[in-house]
Amino acid sequence: MIRARTLWAAATAALTLVGAAPAAAQAAPEPPGGPASVRAVPNAAADLPPGWRITGTGGARSLEWRSPRAVPPGDARVEFHTAGRLLGVPEPDRDGRTFRLPLDETRPGAPQGLTDLQVRAAGRRLDQDPGAAARQRRPSQAPPAKLPPQLPAGTVDPGRPGRFATATGEYTLDPVRLPGLSAPVEMRGVVVAPKGATGKRPLALFLHGRHATCYVPGQGEEAVTIDWPCADGARPIPSHRGYLQDQELLASQGYVTVSISANGINGQDGDLEDGGAQARSSLVRSHLARWADWAARTSTAPAAVRRGPKADLSRVLLVGHSRGGEGVDRAAMDSLYPPPADQDGHPGRARWNIRGTVLIGPTAFGQNPVPDVPSLTILPGCDGDVSDLQGQLYVDGTRGVSRGRALHSAVRVTGANHNYFNTEWTPGQAQAPASDDFWEDPEDPEDPDPVCSVDSPTRLTAEQQHRAGATYIAAAARLFVAGDDRVRELVDGTGRRAPSADPARVLTHAVGAGRGAGFLPDAGVQVTGGGRLCSAVDPDPGVACLGEDAHGSSPHFAYWQPDRETGRGAIALDWSAPGTAARVRPGAPVSLNGARSLALRVIVPPGSTGTRLDVAVTDAAGRRATLGAVRADGLPGSERTASYWAQELRVPLTAATRAGVDLRRVAALELTPRSRAGNAWLMDAYAWHPGTPRVRPAPLARVDVGRTTVEEGDSGSRTYHVPVRVSGKGTGTVRMYVMEGFGTAVEERLVTVRSGRPFVDVPVEVTGNKRYGGDSNHDLLVKAVHGSVVGSYAGGVTVAEDDPMPKIDVTPLADEVTEGQPLRWRVSLSEPADVDLSTVLVPVPDDTRPELSTKDVDHDWLLERVGEVPEEEVPLSRLDYFALWVSVPPGETETEVTVPTVGDEIAEPTEYVGLQNTDDAGEPRGPVLTGTVLDAS
Repeated sequence: MIRARTLWAAATAALTLVGAAPAAAQAAPEPPGGPASVRAVPNAAADLPPGWRITGTGGARSLEWRSPRAVPPGDARVEFHTAGRLLGVPEPDRDGRTFRLPLDETRPGAPQGLTDLQVRAAGRRLDQDPGAAARQRRPSQAPPAKLPPQLPAGTVDPGRPGRFATATGEYTLDPVRLPGLSAPVEMRGVVVAPKGATGKRPLALFLHGRHATCYVPGQGEEAVTIDWPCADGARPIPSHRGYLQDQELLASQGYVTVSISANGINGQDGDLEDGGAQARSSLVRSHLARWADWAARTSTAPAAVRRGPKADLSRVLLVGHSRGGEGVDRAAMDSLYPPPADQDGHPGRARWNIRGTVLIGPTAFGQNPVPDVPSLTILPGCDGDVSDLQGQLYVDGTRGVSRGRALHSAVRVTGANHNYFNTEWTPGQAQAPASDDFWEDPEDPEDPDPVCSVDSPTRLTAEQQHRAGATYIAAAARLFVAGDDRVRELVDGTGRRAPSADPARVLTHAVGAGRGAGFLPDAGVQVTGGGRLCSAVDPDPGVACLGEDAHGSSPHFAYWQPDRETGRGAIALDWSAPGTAARVRPGAPVSLNGARSLALRVIVPPGSTGTRLDVAVTDAAGRRATLGAVRADGLPGSERTASYWAQELRVPLTAATRAGVDLRRVAALELTPRSRAGNAWLMDAYAWHPGTPRVRPAPLARVDVGRTTVEEGDSGSRTYHVPVRVSGKGTGTVRMYVMEGFGTAVEERLVTVRSGRPFVDVPVEVTGNKRYGGDSNHDLLVKAVHGSVVGSYAGGVTVAEDDPMPKIDVTPLADEVTEGQPLRWRVSLSEPADVDLSTVLVPVPDDTRPELSTKDVDHDWLLERVGEVPEEEVPLSRLDYFALWVSVPPGETETEVTVPTVGDEIAEPTEYVGLQNTDDAGEPRGPVLTGTVLDAS
C-alpha cells in the first residue's frame, strides 16, 4: 500500500539563502563561526550549479533551470536528474530557455537533497556543451571515423521510382477536439497520388514529430514558438510538407499517400502524461476514418483526394517521425485493441487494416510496441534529439510478447541526424528557420565529433540522408503491404543493401518473422565460464552492462522510468586472452529444428576491429558441435553517439546436423572468443528461417492506467485506488511498478491480466491533517510482458492539498548595522507546515541615495549566489539575477536571512539596500525592507 502522507524529507528542506537567478543561482550554508544563517541541509542548495534556482513558495515552489541559449523544441522529453536518478519532466517556458519542475513532485525522488543536477533529453546532457564529457575522458582529439565497408546489393531496389507520374494537392477539414487538449487540432493533409493508376491502391499515411509550430517570416529563430494556435502575425510551420520526396516515390510506385499536420498537438502536449501519444493516435485514426468515408462515397471527398485513385483501406502503411513514430505505433495498437472511449478522441471501430509501420527516430516513452504489426525502425546514427535511439525498443520490446510472427526490423543509418528526414526541418529547404540537431559547441571548433561533425567522412548530407530514408520507407511498403519477400534481405540482418540509398552505410537486424525459440537473457538463462548476465538499466556498475569507460551508449539499454527494471538484460563477455567460453543454458532445451541458421545479435565496442567468436551448441544428451565462427567490427562511434548496437551474425546449422546433435533439444550455447582481447554483449540468439510469414494478430489483453485526484482531508485515513482498466481479449502478463515520485520503484510485481476482469488492486492510503503540505503524486507504471499490450502506461493517484498555506512575514532583527556586521531579518510563518515554505527577497533599485554594492558584501557569499561576480563595482540591485531565497523548514515557524557585509578603511557615506518580499507570482508582499550599513571609519 502506498502511504500518501508520509513526511518525506523535502528535496530542498531548510535551504539557506539562494540567489534567485535564472542564469546563475547558488547557495551554501554559512561557514562555522560566521554570521547567523538559515538552517541548511547538506547537498541541497549548496550544490545548485549555475543556471539553477528555486522559484515560488509553498506548493508553487519549482526547481528551475535556464539555458544560456535557446533549446529548440524537440521530440525527446527534457528531464531533470539528480544523483543519477530521474527527478521529473519540467515544463518549458515560452522563452525556449527556461524549464520548471514543481518541487513537490521531486521530493520522493530526492529525499537527501538535490545533488549532481543534470538536464537530459534522451540521454544527452543539455546543461553542458556537447564536448565536455568527451574532453573529460579522452586526453586528445579523436581522429575522424572511418566509413564501414559497403554491403553487397540486394536482388531488388525499392528506392527506384515507379512507372506512375504523381499529382499533389491538399485538404483542410474542420478541426477536432481531443481529450486533454484545450484548443482544437487541425485536420490538414497533403496528398500525393499516382496518375493513371486503376483500381484501389494502398494508402500510406505520414505523421511528423514534435517540432516548433509557429514562426514570423523574416524574424529568425527568435520568432519561432511552440504554441497553438499561432499568435497574430505568425504562420504555422508546415512540418507535414516535409515528406514530399518520400510521398512522391511511393506514389510513383502506385500508393496513395497523405501527410497530416499535428501542430495543434505539438503546441499542447506538454501537460499530457504520455507526451501526446494517445492524442496523435486519435488524430491519425480520425484521418483514416475520413478516408474510409471517402472510399465508400467518393463524391464526398476533397478535390485533392478525388484526383487520385480510390484508397484501399485494407492495405495501410503508417509512417511516423519521432513522436509521430510513437503516435502511429499507438494508432496501430488502438486499431486492433480499442482504447477506453474517455481517453480517445476517435471512438468507434477501425474500418482499415494496418499492414505495417515505419518509425523514423521514434520516441518510445511507454516502451509499448505492438507485437503483431510488422515494423521497421530507422535509427539515425547522429541523432541529436532522440539521441539514445530509444526506438530500438520497438524491436527488442516485442520479444516473447505474442506469437513472434511479425517482423520487427531496426535499420541503423550511419551519419544521419534526426531532422533531415523532414525537409521542413532542414536548413536551406525549410520555410521556417531550421537547424542541424546534432549540435556542436561553436565556441570550441577544435573539438569536432569524429563521427557526426559536418566535415566527417561518416556524416551524410541532407540530400543523401533523405534519399536513404525514402528508400527504406519504400522497402517497408513493398515488404509489409505488397508482400514482396525479396525485399526482406534488405531489412532483416541478411546483410544486403538497397543501392538507391548509397552512399549511406546501412546495417539492419530483426526479431520476429518466425525466428522461433531462442536464447534470451531475460528468459531465465544460466551463464557460466567467460560471461555474465548484466542489466541494461541498473545503475550499479557491478551489474550494469556498460561500464563507466564506455565511449557512448547503447540503444538497447535506453532507460524507461524506474531506477531498476526487471527483464532488461544481456550477456556480457569480457576477455583478456582467447579461449574461455561463455556457456548459456536456457531453463529448458530449445528447438532449432528445421532452421537454416542460428542468428545472434551481438554488440561489440564502437571502433573496435576483428572481434571473433566461435559458436557451438550442445544438445540435452551432451552431443556438441561447433557451428562456425562469427566476426564483427564496431560501428563508427563517439562519446556523443549511441553506437553500442547489436549486429546480426548468422552461422549455419549444418555442422550440428552432421555431428548428430538433436536440434529439437538444444541445451546450451557456447561463445568462445578467438581474438586477443575484447568485449562483446549477446542480446539474443534465435533459429533463423527464410521467408516472411503471414501475420494474424493474436487476441491480447489490453491495460490502460488512469489517474484520479482526491482531497487530503482534515483527519483520519482513507484508501483510494489507482484506476486501471483491462480490455481486449485473452489472458496475459504485465509488470507493474509502484513508484515513489519519479525514478524510485518501491514495489515491482508480475501481474496476470484477463479481459473482463479487474486489474490487481493498487491502493493508496491518504492520511488527512490540517497542516499545509502541498499536492503529492503516487504513480503506477505498467509494461507488457506476454499476451498483452499496454496503452496508457502511467497513472496513479494525485492527493490535492486542501489546507491553506500559512502566511509568511519578514521582520527586521538587525536592519541597521556597522560595516563588517550582518544585516538580519526574521522570516515567520503564521503556523507550521509539513513542507518547507519559502519567500524571495528581490533587491529594489534606489537612485536617491548610495546603495550597497558588490564590494560591500562577502565575496564568496555573493559568488555562491550569482555564479559570477563582475570585476567592476555594481549595486546589488543592478546585479544580474541576484535575489535572496529563504525557506522555513517543515514543522517550524521561523528562520533568519542574512546579508554579510565587509569592513574596509575607506571613508564612505551610509549605504542602503532595499529588499522586496514577493509571493510566488513575483507580486509584492508587504512594504520594502530597508537595510542600512554605517561606515566604520
